[in-house]
Amino acid sequence: MAPKEYRPGTTFPGIIGRTTDVSSPAWPQPVRAVSGAPNVLFIVLDDTGFGQFGCYGSPMATPNIDALAEGGLLYNNMHTTALCSPSRSCIMTGRNHHANAMAGITEIATGFPGYNGNIPFENGFLSEMLLQHGYNTYMVGKWHLVPSEQESAAGPYDRWPLGRGFERFYGFLGGDTSQWYPDLVYDNHQVEPPASPEDGYHLTADLVDKAISFIASAKQVAPDKPFFLNFCTGATHAPHHVPKEWADVYRGRFDDGWDAYREYTFNRQKQRGVVPPDAELSRHDPDVPDWDSLSPDARRLAARMMEVYAGFVSHTDYHIGRLLDFLKDIGEFDDTLIMVVSDNGASPEGGVTGTTNELQFFNNAPEPIEDSLRAIDELGSPSTFNHYPWGWTWAGNTPFRRWKRETYRGGVSDPFLVHWPSGIGARGEVRTQYAHLVDMVPTVLDVLGIEPMSTIKGVPQSPLHGVSFAHTFDNPAAPTLHHTQYFEMLGHRAIDHDGWRAVCPWPGSSFAEADKPFGTPITAEDLGELDAHHWELYHIDEDFAENHDVAAEHPDKLIEMISLWYVEAGKYNVLPIDSSTLQRLIVERPQITPAQTSYTLRAGTETLPAAVAPRVLNRPHSITADVELPPGGAEGVLLSQGTNAGGWSFYVKDGRLHYAHNYVRRALYRVSCTDTVPEGRHELRFEFEPTDMPDIAHGKGTPGRAQLYIDRRLVAQSEIPVTTPVAFNPGGMTCGANPGSAVVPDYAPPFRFTGTLHSVTVDLSGDLITDVDSEIRMHMARQ
Repeated sequence: MAPKEYRPGTTFPGIIGRTTDVSSPAWPQPVRAVSGAPNVLFIVLDDTGFGQFGCYGSPMATPNIDALAEGGLLYNNMHTTALCSPSRSCIMTGRNHHANAMAGITEIATGFPGYNGNIPFENGFLSEMLLQHGYNTYMVGKWHLVPSEQESAAGPYDRWPLGRGFERFYGFLGGDTSQWYPDLVYDNHQVEPPASPEDGYHLTADLVDKAISFIASAKQVAPDKPFFLNFCTGATHAPHHVPKEWADVYRGRFDDGWDAYREYTFNRQKQRGVVPPDAELSRHDPDVPDWDSLSPDARRLAARMMEVYAGFVSHTDYHIGRLLDFLKDIGEFDDTLIMVVSDNGASPEGGVTGTTNELQFFNNAPEPIEDSLRAIDELGSPSTFNHYPWGWTWAGNTPFRRWKRETYRGGVSDPFLVHWPSGIGARGEVRTQYAHLVDMVPTVLDVLGIEPMSTIKGVPQSPLHGVSFAHTFDNPAAPTLHHTQYFEMLGHRAIDHDGWRAVCPWPGSSFAEADKPFGTPITAEDLGELDAHHWELYHIDEDFAENHDVAAEHPDKLIEMISLWYVEAGKYNVLPIDSSTLQRLIVERPQITPAQTSYTLRAGTETLPAAVAPRVLNRPHSITADVELPPGGAEGVLLSQGTNAGGWSFYVKDGRLHYAHNYVRRALYRVSCTDTVPEGRHELRFEFEPTDMPDIAHGKGTPGRAQLYIDRRLVAQSEIPVTTPVAFNPGGMTCGANPGSAVVPDYAPPFRFTGTLHSVTVDLSGDLITDVDSEIRMHMARQ
C-alpha cells in the first residue's frame, strides 16, 4: 500500500498515539509535476542576427535548427531588448528589462533603480516557478544576470543560478569567454575545463555534454519527472572560436561581400515566407563601406572573418543537434516544448574592419589592418579573440537596418522558433504575430496550466509584463495580444504600438550621419532636441524593414507614440536616460567590503573576477610576493591577470624575476632582472609608477616606470610607453598561476609557482619604495 501523504502546511492526517502500535503515519507530499507535463527547453544563442539561420534565409548551414522550424513554427516578429543581460532578464522573468534593473549589461550598472543590475526578487524567474511545480531545473552556459561585483567566491550567491531556482549550473557568469579556455563555474564554484584545445576541447561541446549529463542523471531515477533546461551558448558572441576545418568549409563563399549576402538572404526570406511579399531591403548602411571600395587585402581579411563566423554558426548547430538527438534517444523529444531565440541582433563590436582581438574594442584601441592580416590564418584559434567587421553585422540582420545596442529592428528583431510535436499540430509554418521576450514566461505558464505565482520564497511577486502567444500555435490568423512595447538601450529609443513604430536614434541613424561616436552621452538639452525633432515614424504593418519615415505625414500619430513612450518609461524605471558606455564601465560601484587599498591573495584560491580584483590600471601600484625557494630554485607565476588577448604577469622563470604587460595583444612590454633569485625566503616586488596621464579616448593607458625589487633592493627597471586603458576581458586575476591562455609567450599555462608562495599583496595606496643607491647604480650602468 502506498504511504498516506498530505500537503505541507495542512493538518496531519495520520494518528499520533502514545506509541507507534496505536499510531498511523502520514508523509509530507513531495512536489510532483502534473502527470504528462512536458519538458521545457530554451536554447538562447548570443549575438545571432535575423538573417543568420538557414531557415531565415542565410547561406550558413544550420540543419538542426532548420529541422526545428520544419517541424514547428518560425516567428518573424519576435523582439528583444537589443542587448544581452537585459534580454536574458526578460526571458527569465517575463518582465521588462528596466523593471528588472537591467537597463544594460551588468558591467555598466549605475545607481538608479532601472540600472543597478540587481534583479528584484519580486520578479521571479521561470526556474523558481517550475521548481515549485515539480520540475528539475538546469542552467547550462552563459548567465550574465548577476552584478559583476557579486561574481567572486565572497558572493553573495543569491543571484547566481542556484540562488534563482536552478538546481544545477554549469557555464560562465559573465558576458563572454574564450571558447577554448573558458572561465567555468560548476554550481557555485570555479572549475577548470576538463580538457585543452590540443585535446579537442571546445566550450559548446562541453556545454552539451553537461546538459545531457544533467538530464540523464535525473531521468535514470525519475524518468517521468519533467525538466526545464535553459541552454545558453557562448556562441555566436565573440570570440568567434571554432576548429579550422569548420571555417574552411566556407572557403571562398563570402568573397562577393556583404551586399551579395544580403541580396541572397533576402531573396530566400521571401521565397520561404519569412518576410512579407512586399517587404523591401533596407538601405546600404552609411557606416559600412562598399565592398568594392575595399582593398584586395581588406576584402580577403573580411571574407575570412566571415568564413570563421559561419563555421562557428554551423559548429554550434551541430552540437545543438547532439542535444536534440539525445532527447530523441530517450523518447523525450516530442514532448519537449523547445523555444530557440537570440538575445539581440548581430554584433558590431568588431568595428568597421573587424578585429583579431575584441579586447581592442573595449579599450578604444583598434588595430591596423596590417596587424590583422598577419594573423589571418590564426582567426578562430586559441591565439585570437576575433570578431568580424560591421559589414557582416549589417548583413547578418537582413533585411533590417542597424544592429545590436540600437533599437532599430536590426537590433531588436530576432529569429524565434517554437517546436513541440505533442502540443502543436502545425508544422513548418510562419507566424507573424507580434511578440517580445517577456512573452516567453507567460506562454510557458499558459501551456502548462500554471497561474503566475503570488509569492516565491515568501516574496510577493510583481505582475508579469508579457502575454501568452500560445493561442498562435495552431492558428496563424490569431490576433496579436501584445499591443505596446517600449525600447531603450544606451539612449537609443523606440516604441511599437499596433503596427506602428517610432524610433529616436542616438547618436543618430548612423554614426556617419550623426558625426558622433557610439557612447556619446545625452544631456538634458540633447534630450529636448531629440524629442522635438529626431523621432522617426514607420508603419511596420506596411513597411517591414523601417524604410519609409512617415513622421511628416502623420504628426499626430508621432506625438501619440512619443507620449506613449514616456508613459511606458514611467511604468518601468526607464529614466534617467543614459547613453554613456565607457563612463558606466568604469564607474565605482558598492563592494561587499569597504574600499580597499591593500589586497592579500594566496595561491590555490579561486580566480578573482575583474570586477572585484584590485584595479591596477592607470594608477601607481605595487605587487609584493612572500616566497620561499627550495634548493635548486623554483619558477612560475606569482600573480597574473588576463589572457593572451591582453593582461599582465609577474613571474619567475630561468631563475630570474620578470614582469610583462600584454597591451591588447599588440605589444608586449617587459622588465626582467639579470640577478638570480636566491634560494630561501624572500620578498619579490613589482612597482608601477605613472609618468604621464592616460589618453583613454585613443586607447592608451597610463605610461609608467616598471621596477623590480628583491628584498627591497632595486634589480631592474624599464619604461612602459602605454598600458591597457580600460579593462581586460577576460580579466580574472589569479595568484600562483596563469590559467587559460598564457598572458605572455614565455611559458605554457598554467605555469604554477613551484616554490612556496606564502602570499601576494597588491597595494594601491601609491606608497612606493625608493632605493636611491640602486637607482643611481642602474642609471650609471645604462650610460
